[in-house]
Amino acid sequence: MNFKIPDKKDLAYFTSLLGEVNVIIDDRKENFAHDETEDLVFMPEVVLIPENSKQVSDILKYCNGQYIAVTPRGAGTGLSGGALPVHGGVLLSMHKFNKIISIDENNLQITVEPGVITQVLQEAVIEKGLYYPPDPSSRGSCFIGGNLAECAGGPRAVKYGVTKDYVLNCEIVLANGEIIWTGANVLKNSTGYNLTQLIIGSEGTLGVITQIVLKLIPYPPQTIVMLVPFADAENACKAVAAIFKAGIIPSALEFMERDAIDWTLQFRNDIVLTITDEEKAHLLIEVDGTDMDVLRQTCEKIAVVTEQFNCLNIYYAESADEKAALWKLRRSVAEAVKSNSVYKEEDTVVPRYYLPDLLKGVKEIGNKYGFKSVCYGHAGDGNLHVNIIKGDLDDKTWNEELPKGIREIFELCIKLGGTLSGEHGIGYVQKDYMDIAFNQTQLNLMKDIKKVFDPRGILNPGKIFID
Repeated sequence: MNFKIPDKKDLAYFTSLLGEVNVIIDDRKENFAHDETEDLVFMPEVVLIPENSKQVSDILKYCNGQYIAVTPRGAGTGLSGGALPVHGGVLLSMHKFNKIISIDENNLQITVEPGVITQVLQEAVIEKGLYYPPDPSSRGSCFIGGNLAECAGGPRAVKYGVTKDYVLNCEIVLANGEIIWTGANVLKNSTGYNLTQLIIGSEGTLGVITQIVLKLIPYPPQTIVMLVPFADAENACKAVAAIFKAGIIPSALEFMERDAIDWTLQFRNDIVLTITDEEKAHLLIEVDGTDMDVLRQTCEKIAVVTEQFNCLNIYYAESADEKAALWKLRRSVAEAVKSNSVYKEEDTVVPRYYLPDLLKGVKEIGNKYGFKSVCYGHAGDGNLHVNIIKGDLDDKTWNEELPKGIREIFELCIKLGGTLSGEHGIGYVQKDYMDIAFNQTQLNLMKDIKKVFDPRGILNPGKIFID
């Protein structure tokens, strides 16, 4: 792809459209050259900061005509390189699209701009007694628009679903600058193709999201959190499916192996938790609802199930501080791992009954290729985050041999009925593995969809598919 590099004439147009303050061509571009994906850096030629849909439309129409690459960006918290401007050009930052437009308490809906922080959105609707459940670990900094782009999930997906299950309608700007709405603000819609769901998870390759309508549900006011330790990590994984087979649906069910907890406790000295030598893995389980007595009964049932898999002493958190400490522990794991070593994170997912097989296979592949892995994730929906640690591996092994091991991990996922990514997306770093999950006919269909929305290929090029 030989995209045009923006020149003085192009920069003059962008400045006339947005004003100098919203056109960045100096060293501040470095802040937009990376996200949270490993240590990758790609510098854009210019960062543009629009404030309304019309400005986005004008930018895309111009760039489409000039054949300039455009990479949309939210908060930059992604883990698959989705916001990296790998072909340079324009980095389109959406951080000024940060308004909650309306909360419809009658229809349980909220209309927002894509630059609203997810936690800010959640807290705004909780004040109304309403709930938006999807909550990725970066919810305190990630944008809701980025959540749509990657179809983010988080711990509570196991009971409530992921981002796609809450999006009713989107305003998007197409590559040619045309502004459209993708659906309708209704709970049921069987009118034509579902363009809304096509946009979700498309990673900014089909259009730029400028408004979002989300459905809400009533807020569950009561929760209990359990930390269940096991002497064996595979037994912890085996207990997961058994909990559901017993007729229990927790609001969250997270897995953390021992290294994940140890590294996090070292990283976050404000978390006080005593772990015995025999504890090799933990399940963090939350139940929610309106009746505390019912929740306690549910926890008792969970305890009976986990005892069948030789769990150790269960810790129950009922106070707000106790629950907050356990969730802080879980949400800090990724950052703790990142601070400890150079790493690669693979967002694997399989049907939850096969989670023990996935964990065992990952460890065997690690032994084969000489890498250590730290595993944790959303066990309730079979989503295991595999953090591959560089440690003492030399650069040649890391760069040339490790991809073979990663490919074997993904092949195992497919063999077990899973796929490449549960919530992080494909982006830049996983595109070389798409042939494992899809045959050429499937890939061609996806590429043809891309061509319909973006015939010249200017929107987030270099993502999802091999160039």
